[in-house]
Amino acid sequence: MALSSPTSLPISSPSFVIKGEEQGSGYFGHKRKPAHLQLSSGYGARAKASLDANHNKAIEIPNKWYNLIADLPVQPPPPLHPKTFEPVKPEDLSPLFPEELIRQEASNERFINIPDGVIDVYKIWRPTPLIRAKRLEKLLDTPARIYYKYEGVSPAGSHKPNTAVPQVWYNAREGVKNVVTETGAGQWGSALAFACSLFHLNCEVWQVRASYDQKPYRKLMMQTWGAKVHPSPSNITKAGTKILQMDPGSPGSLGIAISEAVEIAAKNPDTKYCLGSVLNHVLLHQTVIGEECIQQMEAIGETPDVIIGCTGGGSNFAGLSFPFIREKLRGKINPLIKAVEPAACPSLTKGLYAYDYGDTAGLTPLMKMHTLGHDFIPDPIHAGGLRYHGMAPLISHVYELGFMEAIAIPQTECFQAAIQFARTEGLIPAPEPTHAIAATIREALHCKETGEAKVILMAMCGHGHFDLPAYEKYLQGKIVDLSFGEEKVQASLANIPRVMSS
Repeated sequence: MALSSPTSLPISSPSFVIKGEEQGSGYFGHKRKPAHLQLSSGYGARAKASLDANHNKAIEIPNKWYNLIADLPVQPPPPLHPKTFEPVKPEDLSPLFPEELIRQEASNERFINIPDGVIDVYKIWRPTPLIRAKRLEKLLDTPARIYYKYEGVSPAGSHKPNTAVPQVWYNAREGVKNVVTETGAGQWGSALAFACSLFHLNCEVWQVRASYDQKPYRKLMMQTWGAKVHPSPSNITKAGTKILQMDPGSPGSLGIAISEAVEIAAKNPDTKYCLGSVLNHVLLHQTVIGEECIQQMEAIGETPDVIIGCTGGGSNFAGLSFPFIREKLRGKINPLIKAVEPAACPSLTKGLYAYDYGDTAGLTPLMKMHTLGHDFIPDPIHAGGLRYHGMAPLISHVYELGFMEAIAIPQTECFQAAIQFARTEGLIPAPEPTHAIAATIREALHCKETGEAKVILMAMCGHGHFDLPAYEKYLQGKIVDLSFGEEKVQASLANIPRVMSS
């Protein structure tokens, strides 16, 4: 597989890759029996799967992020000002974001250099492992070969630090002292708190109430790294107070939490806003995942036939898939690329492709995306990171262009898949990637029926160590599939702005 990849940086710590029945160590040169996760004692290495036993080729941390917009045949629609409905100008975003992130948000450059200060932090956990799920394959009795790119080795336990670190780094460079954000399951809030602790910024987080109650250890994780955490909706902001007046028991949503964080940032000149998904610059930073994975797949001589990832806002899915979409557009590979979303919050498969607000209160720019309506408050499923009313505009655009597919899966099937995965592969996944695992199992069982030996590549975006109460409920038979109310969605869609170009 001759795939293209930007210039990368070598890593001096021991690193590993799984190939068939053997693993090679770059330092020791001897072969070992299969192990799903090799731990390295070298500085800055948590767990690596990045050296080929036969080719002796070290996998390197990319030193450039990839911007898919540069290679698309049709440019995505621009974001619009929430009051004028005119295309957003850089100065419109300056109250919320530092200049460099605004530049990246609107950039058409194919590659953007990763600052040395960011790479120095990436080295704590990157490159991340590409692992073959041989025990899961055996359980399913499938001819398919299943690989997963595991981002749970980061300090925060997910892919989120890939963008939290550069966002905080750019803010620190511009003299910002305080950043605010929202978080659903707590993975993004944890990642931002971690990054702020490294660069000495104050961090304030609004966590969706349902997850705030379900996942207390995520809150403690954020607080350990120095963040201040509020349940959302809260009485601290006008947006939160309004929601609580209408529904005192509101479980909250990412849209509401975004409104609260944006409100605080907009009225405090010493404070900027950070977003963990949806926006172009966030998806850009996450492409470090796919760029690494291309190297890893090349090193073991594999080409993915199917690429699967869960989607809420879309950053994890984009991070893995966008570099592979580049290769697909160039005619080098032709994988089926599939996004998987929760059946209770199916923005891609059930939403309307239209301009809508990114938050509930209507404070953000209007974005052309698949949306269930900014007023839509999803049922409190345990995959809190996927409870968002919209989809990243760039993913929505790619979906409309036909370069990917999407399906929705209910949470009981996802937890069943997670148990199969945990009892074979040993890793307990976060509720979010259980959607990708469920879709992967479907695909692998289809291969069993057809006899096809497809290569399935899955995004495993984080571990579930702080989500064990959800597993407890599943094991006790208390997890149910929450309904997707058509009437509720139609009422929400009735309130989206009427923009002529939508």
